Amino acid sequence: QVQLVESGGGSVQAGGSLRLSCAPSGYSINSGCMGWFRQAPGKEREGVVGIYRSGGTSTADAVKGRFTISKDHDKNILYLQMDNLKPEDTGMYYCAIDSGFCGNLLAAEEYNYWGQGTQVTVSS
Repeated sequence: QVQLVESGGGSVQAGGSLRLSCAPSGYSINSGCMGWFRQAPGKEREGVVGIYRSGGTSTADAVKGRFTISKDHDKNILYLQMDNLKPEDTGMYYCAIDSGFCGNLLAAEEYNYWGQGTQVTVSS
Protein backbone atom coordinates (compact mmCIF):
# COMPACT_ATOMS: atom_id res chain seq x y z
CA GLN A 1 0.00 0.00 0.00
CA VAL A 2 1.33 3.40 -0.98
CA GLN A 3 1.43 6.06 1.70
CA LEU A 4 2.88 9.57 1.56
CA VAL A 5 3.90 11.58 4.59
CA GLU A 6 4.61 15.30 4.32
CA SER A 7 6.61 17.29 6.85
CA GLY A 8 8.36 20.62 7.21
CA GLY A 9 5.42 22.98 7.34
CA GLY A 10 5.20 25.78 9.85
CA SER A 11 4.70 29.48 10.41
CA VAL A 12 7.08 32.03 8.93
CA GLN A 13 7.13 35.71 8.18
CA ALA A 14 6.91 37.03 4.66
CA GLY A 15 10.26 36.74 2.93
CA GLY A 16 11.19 33.63 4.86
CA SER A 17 11.85 30.09 3.66
CA LEU A 18 10.64 26.59 4.36
CA ARG A 19 11.54 23.19 2.97
CA LEU A 20 8.83 20.59 2.76
CA SER A 21 9.57 16.88 2.57
CA CYS A 22 7.48 14.02 1.25
CA ALA A 23 8.45 10.47 2.10
CA PRO A 24 6.51 7.78 0.23
CA SER A 25 6.34 4.25 1.56
CA GLY A 26 5.64 1.37 -0.74
CA TYR A 27 6.68 3.42 -3.76
CA SER A 28 9.89 4.62 -5.38
CA ILE A 29 10.01 8.30 -6.29
CA ASN A 30 11.75 7.24 -9.50
CA SER A 31 8.76 5.21 -10.63
CA GLY A 32 6.27 7.91 -11.41
CA CYS A 33 5.67 11.61 -11.58
CA MET A 34 5.23 13.57 -8.40
CA GLY A 35 3.85 16.93 -7.52
CA TRP A 36 3.14 19.44 -4.81
CA PHE A 37 -0.27 21.01 -4.42
CA ARG A 38 -1.77 23.49 -2.02
CA GLN A 39 -5.18 24.47 -0.81
CA ALA A 40 -6.09 27.67 0.97
CA PRO A 41 -9.29 27.93 3.04
CA GLY A 42 -12.29 28.37 0.79
CA LYS A 43 -10.28 27.78 -2.38
CA GLU A 44 -9.75 24.85 -4.68
CA ARG A 45 -6.63 22.72 -4.56
CA GLU A 46 -4.05 24.05 -7.01
CA GLY A 47 -0.90 22.64 -8.51
CA VAL A 48 2.31 24.27 -7.36
CA VAL A 49 5.10 22.31 -9.00
CA GLY A 50 5.55 18.83 -10.44
CA ILE A 51 8.41 16.67 -11.61
CA TYR A 52 8.56 14.03 -14.31
CA ARG A 53 10.47 10.77 -14.03
CA SER A 54 13.11 12.35 -16.28
CA GLY A 55 13.57 15.24 -13.87
CA GLY A 56 11.79 17.81 -15.98
CA THR A 57 9.52 20.11 -14.01
CA SER A 58 6.43 22.22 -14.38
CA THR A 59 5.90 25.20 -12.08
CA ALA A 60 2.89 27.39 -11.48
CA ASP A 61 3.36 31.02 -12.46
CA ALA A 62 2.54 32.19 -8.94
CA VAL A 63 5.63 30.51 -7.50
CA LYS A 64 8.11 30.61 -10.36
CA GLY A 65 11.52 31.78 -9.24
CA ARG A 66 10.65 31.11 -5.58
CA PHE A 67 9.76 27.41 -5.27
CA THR A 68 11.95 24.49 -6.35
CA ILE A 69 11.12 20.80 -6.44
CA SER A 70 13.80 18.16 -6.07
CA LYS A 71 14.33 14.49 -5.33
CA ASP A 72 16.76 12.62 -3.11
CA HIS A 73 16.93 9.27 -4.83
CA ASP A 74 18.98 7.62 -2.10
CA LYS A 75 16.56 8.62 0.65
CA ASN A 76 13.47 8.27 -1.55
CA ILE A 77 12.27 11.74 -0.53
CA LEU A 78 10.68 14.53 -2.53
CA TYR A 79 11.38 18.10 -1.46
CA LEU A 80 9.82 21.49 -2.02
CA GLN A 81 12.13 24.41 -1.27
CA MET A 82 10.08 27.55 -0.77
CA ASP A 83 11.87 30.89 -0.67
CA ASN A 84 10.67 34.47 -0.45
CA LEU A 85 7.36 33.28 0.94
CA LYS A 86 4.34 35.54 0.69
CA PRO A 87 1.12 35.61 2.73
CA GLU A 88 -0.76 34.29 -0.31
CA ASP A 89 1.33 31.12 -0.10
CA THR A 90 -0.53 30.18 3.07
CA GLY A 91 -2.37 26.88 2.88
CA MET A 92 -2.22 23.15 3.32
CA TYR A 93 0.46 21.61 1.13
CA TYR A 94 0.11 18.11 -0.25
CA CYS A 95 2.43 15.85 -2.17
CA ALA A 96 1.05 13.40 -4.68
CA ILE A 97 2.03 10.59 -7.03
CA ASP A 98 0.91 10.06 -10.60
CA SER A 99 1.78 6.43 -11.27
CA GLY A 100 0.18 6.45 -14.67
CA PHE A 101 0.45 8.52 -17.81
CA CYS A 102 2.01 11.68 -16.34
CA GLY A 103 0.17 14.32 -18.32
CA ASN A 104 -0.37 17.76 -16.84
CA LEU A 105 1.76 17.84 -13.71
CA LEU A 106 -0.28 20.69 -12.23
CA ALA A 107 -3.66 18.99 -12.62
CA ALA A 108 -4.87 17.29 -9.45
CA GLU A 109 -7.01 14.80 -11.37
CA GLU A 110 -3.87 13.27 -12.86
CA TYR A 111 -2.71 12.00 -9.46
CA ASN A 112 -3.81 8.83 -7.76
CA TYR A 113 -1.98 8.89 -4.40
CA TRP A 114 -2.05 11.75 -1.91
CA GLY A 115 -0.55 12.59 1.43
CA GLN A 116 -2.39 14.11 4.39
CA GLY A 117 -0.80 17.51 4.01
CA THR A 118 1.35 19.88 6.03
CA GLN A 119 0.27 23.40 6.96
CA VAL A 120 2.20 26.46 5.81
CA THR A 121 1.32 29.85 7.28
CA VAL A 122 3.01 33.04 6.11
CA SER A 123 2.39 36.23 8.04
CA SER A 124 2.94 39.74 6.75
